[in-house]
Amino acid sequence: MARWLRVTGVAGLAAGAAAAATGAVLAAEKAAVGRTRLRPDPEAAEPFGQLRGRPLTVLADDGVSLHAEISGPDDAPVTIIFSHGYTLNQDAWHYQRRDLAARSRLVFWDQRGHGRSGRPETVSVHQLGADLHAVLLATAPGDTPVVLVGHSMGGMTVMALASQHPEVFGSKVIGTVLISTAASAVEFGWWLPGPLRGLARRAAPPVLHGMARGRRAALVERGRQAGGDLAFLGTRYVGFGDASVSPAVVDFLERIIRATPIDMVAQFYAALLEHDQRPALPVLARVPVAVVTAGRDRIIPPRLAGELVAGLPGCDLVEIPDAGHVVILERPEIINDVITRLTERAVGWQQGQGRSA
Repeated sequence: MARWLRVTGVAGLAAGAAAAATGAVLAAEKAAVGRTRLRPDPEAAEPFGQLRGRPLTVLADDGVSLHAEISGPDDAPVTIIFSHGYTLNQDAWHYQRRDLAARSRLVFWDQRGHGRSGRPETVSVHQLGADLHAVLLATAPGDTPVVLVGHSMGGMTVMALASQHPEVFGSKVIGTVLISTAASAVEFGWWLPGPLRGLARRAAPPVLHGMARGRRAALVERGRQAGGDLAFLGTRYVGFGDASVSPAVVDFLERIIRATPIDMVAQFYAALLEHDQRPALPVLARVPVAVVTAGRDRIIPPRLAGELVAGLPGCDLVEIPDAGHVVILERPEIINDVITRLTERAVGWQQGQGRSA
């Protein structure tokens, strides 16, 4: 039975940018963004995107170059490998790199088609699992124990690794943290009314693929780079649960998403609609697991989070009611505590395994 922890916080609900259909609404939204930016923002001085580690290029099994960075002491007893989510890159782990590197050896990497990694011809969640295996072998050689942390698509990457290489779980991998993720196909727009939800699911793949082709892709990219108030509001609504989240954090996330090429956005969208990693859950359950869910996650529906927890008996379940999908930026203090506690639990579990051997 999963152990459950409910974390309380400040309630808040962002306004939906999707409602912006008229000039009056656009003007109101522009004014709202202006008022938001005028508030004191303690995070405004945070060096988002500037923290770097020791770089390493890892070649995937199909030759795609994967950009990894290592932070923290090389003689730390455990290496923690972080896998980021869809349309993001390793910089999304800003607060984890900032706050955890003093005590642990941390590995951050850009998934193929994201950040500084190479752009592939085709993508799949299965291939992401193979990529993580390559990163694991390159950055944590020998008998170095590893804890895997995955957010959103990164959690699916961890599950894909478990399905392909179950032998490393319990020997090399001693624990996992799964954040805002799901073991089966993601229902994007699940919070929309029923008819709109079905329409969005059917229409999004061909629309995205059409946007990613030829001259249209260049126009789309120019529009994306322009950003603006609608981009700010849309990012805040989809990514976060608390409307008072730092504007600097929202801007940072929006820049990360905007930097992901539109063709990669389209290809990975289709891949996430098809993935099913439920058979991998018994492998993950061999080692200590922490699962983090956010009460206002507009990407991963509660049903899928419950399905994940049900397949991982004995996991530590942490629910953050007032946070959204990108909880790693919205509530980093909780996420860092979860990672630290799970790592300590995993080390104790490994030592217990050694004594019983």
